Amino acid sequence: MTLSPKDASRQTRALCELAPIVPVLVINDAAAARPLAEALVAGGLPVLEVTLRTPAALDAIRAMAQVRGGHVGAGTLVTPDDVRAAKAAGATFGVAPGATEKLLAACEAEGLPLLPGAATASEAMALLERGYDMLKFFPAEASGGVAALKAIGAPLPQISFCPTGGINPDNAPSYLSLSNVVCAGGSWVAPEALVAMGKWDEIEELAREAAKLRAAP
Repeated sequence: MTLSPKDASRQTRALCELAPIVPVLVINDAAAARPLAEALVAGGLPVLEVTLRTPAALDAIRAMAQVRGGHVGAGTLVTPDDVRAAKAAGATFGVAPGATEKLLAACEAEGLPLLPGAATASEAMALLERGYDMLKFFPAEASGGVAALKAIGAPLPQISFCPTGGINPDNAPSYLSLSNVVCAGGSWVAPEALVAMGKWDEIEELAREAAKLRAAP
């Protein structure tokens, strides 16, 4: 089933609106995937991004796709093969650090809603021209952070973002205070050490705190 860019953005926007933080997960052991997802969802973070950076990533997506109340997506999509593999594994959305014609076309052909990355006004405008108005701002901190997003938002108020890259509990509220930010992506809610030790209760608490993050006053 093909998916138009506008429908893709509508679906990714709906997911982004479910919680203020989307956990960005690098999973080395697929056996940890399901309990990790259960902890994050129980803590109030139902939308999960599993990055395709490890050999265990696709198996992790398969396991997380079975968790009730969760929405698992594949991050670091770079090639059409990545898109097809992610969709086959059960990913319900995709996230990319940037955007290319081949990647966008593959996601549209596979019916996989994509949150494409942009770091400049020109990149954002090119995606908007194609029909995407819900984007990933990456790498957020390295690309100018809150000030850059605020500046981009002035002439392009019709585009919304999920900033990712360098986001933490201290700066997340400043990003979330911007009118063009729907949510933010962060990895701090699932520290590698806690995952390795199976400290699911502690991860659930981190998720609970992240789910309470609100815009800075």
